[in-house]
Amino acid sequence: MSTDASVSIPPRSSDRRGRVRTAWRSAHAAVAGVPRWARIAAYTIPFVVVGSSIWRILTFTFHVPLVDPAPAGADVNGDLPAWIPLGLYVVLLSILSELLAFTAIGLVARWGEVFPRWLPGLRGRRVPISLAVIPAVLGSLILTPLWAWTTFTSFFHKTIQWTDISPENPFAEFDWQFLVASVAYAPLVLWGPLLAAVTIAYVRRRTGRYAT
Repeated sequence: MSTDASVSIPPRSSDRRGRVRTAWRSAHAAVAGVPRWARIAAYTIPFVVVGSSIWRILTFTFHVPLVDPAPAGADVNGDLPAWIPLGLYVVLLSILSELLAFTAIGLVARWGEVFPRWLPGLRGRRVPISLAVIPAVLGSLILTPLWAWTTFTSFFHKTIQWTDISPENPFAEFDWQFLVASVAYAPLVLWGPLLAAVTIAYVRRRTGRYAT
C-alpha cells in the first residue's frame, strides 16, 4: 500500500519534548565568560519569587485557609475593578512576577546579548547594553528598598504606609499564619540585590572589563 506524501504526519511526542528541551536549554544556558556566581545568582532570582506566587494562588485562588476569613460584607477586591475576579487577578499577577524575574536570566544567557531569531527585524542583532541595563538597574533600585521596607513593617504589624494592618492579614500577629507567609515572602528581599549584582556582571562582561 502506497503512502500519500501529502498527508501530514503529526509530530511525535518525543519530538515535541525534544524541542521543548532545546528551547529550555537555549533560554537558560549561560554564555561564555559568565562568572559562576553570576550564573547562580541569575538562576536563583525566579526561585525567590515563586514562593510568594504560590502562597497568593493557594490563598486567594484555591482558598486554602492560610489567612483568617474576611469579615462578612468586607470588600475583598479592594481597589480592583469589580469585573476582575480576585482569584484571576492573583494568578495573572503571579505569572507577571515570574516573567519579570525570568528576565534576569537574560543577563547571563545569549538572548540577553543577541536578539533571538523569532524577533523579526531584530533577529541576530546585538542587544544594546543600555536596553538590558536600564530596566535592570531601575528594577533593583525599586525592589531593594521596597521589599526591605515591607519586611521591616511586617514585624511591627504595619502596612508599608505605616498604618495598622487588618486583623485577617497573616502578618497581624505572630502565629503559624505569620510563619507561613514569612517563609513565602521573605526571599523577595534578595530579588533587588541579586538583580543588581547580576547587572554589574553583565555590564563588565559586555564592556570587556571582566577577567574570567
